[in-house]
Amino acid sequence: MSDLIGLFNLLAPFFGLIGLGFFCGKTVRQPEAGLAWMQFFLIYVALPCLFFRLIADKPLDQLANWAFVAGTTFSTACAFLLSFAAGWRHTKDLPQSVMQGVAGSYSNIGYMGPPLILAAIGPAASAPVVLIFVFDNLFLFSVVPLLMSVAGLERLNLSATIRRIVWRVATHPFNVATALGAAVSFLHLEIPGPVNQMVTWLSGSAAPCALFLLGVTVALRPTHRVPGEVPALVVIKLILHPLLVWIVLSAIGDFGQTWTYAAMVMAALPPALNIFVISTQYNVGVERASACVLIGTLVSIVTLTAVLYLTTNTGTLPYDLFP
Repeated sequence: MSDLIGLFNLLAPFFGLIGLGFFCGKTVRQPEAGLAWMQFFLIYVALPCLFFRLIADKPLDQLANWAFVAGTTFSTACAFLLSFAAGWRHTKDLPQSVMQGVAGSYSNIGYMGPPLILAAIGPAASAPVVLIFVFDNLFLFSVVPLLMSVAGLERLNLSATIRRIVWRVATHPFNVATALGAAVSFLHLEIPGPVNQMVTWLSGSAAPCALFLLGVTVALRPTHRVPGEVPALVVIKLILHPLLVWIVLSAIGDFGQTWTYAAMVMAALPPALNIFVISTQYNVGVERASACVLIGTLVSIVTLTAVLYLTTNTGTLPYDLFP
């Protein structure tokens, strides 16, 4: 019972902030355009500071675990393909199916992942969290424009699309922050005191602002009906994805309890708010994205609690299926 109370105390602030944002979005009459600066603050200021902080004090040898990267990215790719197939079965439409692929494979690894996993597992989990964040984003933000180009929604030829992908990946604020953090770690640089304090404040603000924004955004995008494929996508995202990670990492090698459990929790997180950003960018499946994020977030209250219980209580679940 004390373990469950501890999990409730851990998760309640996260889902409480989402609920508070949802309540405010439903009851306070403010134009949606007012969220633009908050989104800018998160994407270009607060979250980059958070990821810089996670990486800057890590030895680079911890961030060169390529077998772990291959295992977790392969698992995300499998979840994407399964979700794409579920979307295709219901829509027979390539752009819609791509959006469903994202909805069933893209975890809330930026907003919820780092603060939740570091609180549940400890600072030793920061290296796997960073690797999953970077390479899942690299995979998804590469495959989506390519498939949309095939579908004819990217009004560029293939070579121009690839150049755009490379540029977006290289200049994305999260990836720039990751590169700066790696440089600071490699060169053993000391950050000036005032700058270090600003980075600390900004990184601490990332999670609460992001979770509140998630609730508001879902509230402002009402779901009039639940598309038929959404239940399958939620099952893939919240149950099959963490199972895939567990099986694949166990098959590849012994990554240790902290890394394996951190990867499983990252995979068990609800669908990411960025699904809205991608669907709005292409004007494809916005209502479906809204339904998947809303229902996935609600269901994850149960499933994420279960995964955290199994992974944070020693001896409940073996971290390696094939010792």
